[in-house]
Amino acid sequence: MQRRDLITAIATLPLMLLTHRARAEAAFRFASIDGGDYTLSDWRGQPVLVVNTASLCGYTDQYDDLQALHEEYGPRGLVVLAVPSDDFSQELANDAAVAEFCELNFNLTLPMTTITPVRGRGAHPFYQWLRATYGFEPGWNFNKVLLDGEGRMVQSFGSNTRPTSARMRREIEALLGA
Repeated sequence: MQRRDLITAIATLPLMLLTHRARAEAAFRFASIDGGDYTLSDWRGQPVLVVNTASLCGYTDQYDDLQALHEEYGPRGLVVLAVPSDDFSQELANDAAVAEFCELNFNLTLPMTTITPVRGRGAHPFYQWLRATYGFEPGWNFNKVLLDGEGRMVQSFGSNTRPTSARMRREIEALLGA
């Protein structure tokens, strides 16, 4: 390889990596707890709040706030995606039990995945991408990640941040153009 070709190849590497990253983001597919799949690319152009959840956690009452965000901001484009996980040993035994629990206790209508790993080497590819790209890995249940309409992480929020907090609402409204 000639020096000029090598310099050109090195100069285009960031663009190639960005293109590869964009393709990878489009491939993030989650199995729905109700059957079928959710693909993040289906929501391109919309902000998405992704929350790793657990039915037996002290923060489980945040499901009410997640549903409230879904009802308030969903018509304006926000997608709230609940990702049940047993990585912290606080989830019910199976998807059917989680679905029933959430319907009976919180009347959830927002999109929800099947029980999904969110930490470590066995984490779902979306969470592996968050860790590799942004250095973010959930430290506990009900960690929240807000993505812009292009799938980039805008902000992450810990378990203590209520989904309906003023801080979260400001971030969401900024993405919705309020």
